Amino acid sequence: MSEVATPAGVEAADRSLLVVSNRQPYRHGHGDDDLDVDRPAGGLTAGLDPVMQELGGTWIAWGDGDADADVVDEDGRIEVPPEDPSYTLKRVWLSEDQVDGYYYGFSNQVLWPVCHSALTEVRCEPAYWTSYQEANQQFAAAVLDQAAEGDTIWVQDYHLALVPALIADRLSPTTELFHFWHIPWPSWDTFRACPYGPALLRGLLGNDVIGFHTQRYCRNFLECVETALSDASVDRRSDQIRYRGRLTRVKAMPMGAPVDRVVEQANSQTGRTFGRSFRETHGIDADTQLVLGVDRLDYMKGIPQRIRALERVWETRPERRGEVTYVQKGSESRSRIPAYRRLQAEVERRVEAVNERFGTDDWTPIEYTTRMLSQEELYGLYREADVGLVTSLRDGMNLTAQEFAAAQTDADGVLVLSDQAGVHAILGDQALTINPNEIEDVAATIVQALDMGPEERHERMQRIRERLASRDLTSWMERCLQADRPRPAQRREIRDDA
Repeated sequence: MSEVATPAGVEAADRSLLVVSNRQPYRHGHGDDDLDVDRPAGGLTAGLDPVMQELGGTWIAWGDGDADADVVDEDGRIEVPPEDPSYTLKRVWLSEDQVDGYYYGFSNQVLWPVCHSALTEVRCEPAYWTSYQEANQQFAAAVLDQAAEGDTIWVQDYHLALVPALIADRLSPTTELFHFWHIPWPSWDTFRACPYGPALLRGLLGNDVIGFHTQRYCRNFLECVETALSDASVDRRSDQIRYRGRLTRVKAMPMGAPVDRVVEQANSQTGRTFGRSFRETHGIDADTQLVLGVDRLDYMKGIPQRIRALERVWETRPERRGEVTYVQKGSESRSRIPAYRRLQAEVERRVEAVNERFGTDDWTPIEYTTRMLSQEELYGLYREADVGLVTSLRDGMNLTAQEFAAAQTDADGVLVLSDQAGVHAILGDQALTINPNEIEDVAATIVQALDMGPEERHERMQRIRERLASRDLTSWMERCLQADRPRPAQRREIRDDA
């Protein structure tokens, strides 16, 4: 494990950190002969795990492993990591019906499409909202059971929007309550289509601080509160909201990638050799340019649009046939939801059609795989690629773009980046910008990336990598945990005035 600096905003000696999330950092399952432990592979859980190991504290999450209940104590707790326990994992148990309603229902068929402005995908049943409330109440009860005076409670994402208000008035004034919203926050014109929207806003206003990836999301949130809650006082100059005796600050804190870990694993033996072995396994010549996309199979990632753009490249530039191969690494996601199953089937159809149209005995235009890759293998593939393609239709931040650039240790790749991803605000001036819905422009930009000279490629990628290193995952966590919160005396004053 690479070293991770301890965020300066929390000191193990005087306060404890409680992380609350839907996803858990360790998952226990029944193996062939013994218990298996799935460990954090990437994203926030992988980044927070070493911080929790350093600081101690408690992580509260849904226990979704089939052996999770077999290894915990009577209070649903287990010390992790298994080989060197240093913090507590407290598991919340949800029934199958609750999972259907809370996770697959309200979280991912209401909140997800609303926040990504995909209103045609919203499917709301009254039972979804009931399950969402019940699950949030269970998480809230788990927090209250674990929280002590002076703790920092850090709630994660859209699954748990009601938790803050459920616990805020039952916490010590010295306890800090912070929420990070990892997906976009839409404008009021979109958010008003959300069933139970005012209740969600009231839930979030139990926080001392709410963090978003971009200032635009902050402005959208303030607009929604100001419009939906007549008794809320919104100060747009200071990004503060006074509501029912509580002051909530709203802050833009763009999330970074675990740059040091990506570099370390891209430079490992596996990382340095996997790209070449992938080419050999799939019959891709060493001089064939490699364009890469790595995505969850989600309808907001713009995968059909990029396949259409690549098809347009090979259609209008026949000399590129045999010279460029596109690799799509997909991860199946939320397959119980019909919209995701339709997307997965569409991607397979489009890949098959393009390969049938342009492929030869010696060349396959698109190599499509959903097989699991280790982090070293994935970063090795990033390192090997000539072009990284991110075509999100809407994305809160986008970790793929950052990890692709971090893994480019030779700084010779080109990032083609959707202007609809939050990370575009940080990297857009050095990436090649696209509107993912303008297929002709995406095709032309892919060709521009492939034709770019080595000096320009190196200069652009080096600037991106320097920028990422200065705002990596560790520094993001430091900013979150150091975020300026209302002081206890100030909170009492606000309550007295309410």
